[in-house]
Amino acid sequence: MDQRCISEEMVRAALTHPDNVDSQDMERKIAQRLIDSKLLRVIYEEEDDAIIVVSTYCTSKVGKYFRRRNADLL
Repeated sequence: MDQRCISEEMVRAALTHPDNVDSQDMERKIAQRLIDSKLLRVIYEEEDDAIIVVSTYCTSKVGKYFRRRNADLL
């Protein structure tokens, strides 16, 4: 997260108040949140009462990941 300049607060916000949650498979989910003109994507797994963040990144390719499924939010 430090390498990508993504704060823990940004990740928590995406996990607690996502604009969208996608499921890659039964175990991994992707929380997505628009921040300014970028899309924060947080890939995570849920185990018991814990959330394990696998990866997180911001992308400027909002339409690639977001617009197709959420045109009404943009």
